Amino acid sequence: MRTELDFAPLYRSSIGFDRVFNLLSNRQRLNAIDTWPAYDIVKTGEDDYRITMAVAGFGEGDLDITQERNVMVIKGGKAEELQGEYLHRGIAGRSFERKFELADHVRVDGADLRHGLLTITLKREVPEAMKPRKIEIGVAPSNERLRLGTDRQVA
Repeated sequence: MRTELDFAPLYRSSIGFDRVFNLLSNRQRLNAIDTWPAYDIVKTGEDDYRITMAVAGFGEGDLDITQERNVMVIKGGKAEELQGEYLHRGIAGRSFERKFELADHVRVDGADLRHGLLTITLKREVPEAMKPRKIEIGVAPSNERLRLGTDRQVA
């Protein structure tokens, strides 16, 4: 049984949302759900977010955070330290890689590791050119005025 959604009708009335539709229809994202390490995502303000990840046993040198375009990758791994024979091993220390898809204009603002919790702060910064602006009616653009001056014919 296929459970994929068909976004074809939305393509007729939307422009520039290809990336969103690709994210939603990507089967690998849905099938590769891993529950370790546990994490929380909190919206702390209009354009501010915080991810808190439980990484007990990992130090700053064992963690790596990278951001490339719209993907943030958190990797954790440490060398095996055997100091005896384990009778029970309940504290997870295995390597991991967690990926987060970030919206446009979201950047990693900082990271902190305290008491086994990795806290990553994110901020959305919309460029000035992308913010809403008021359009005045009746004022021709500067390039329109230049074109009118060059339309004169030479006698």
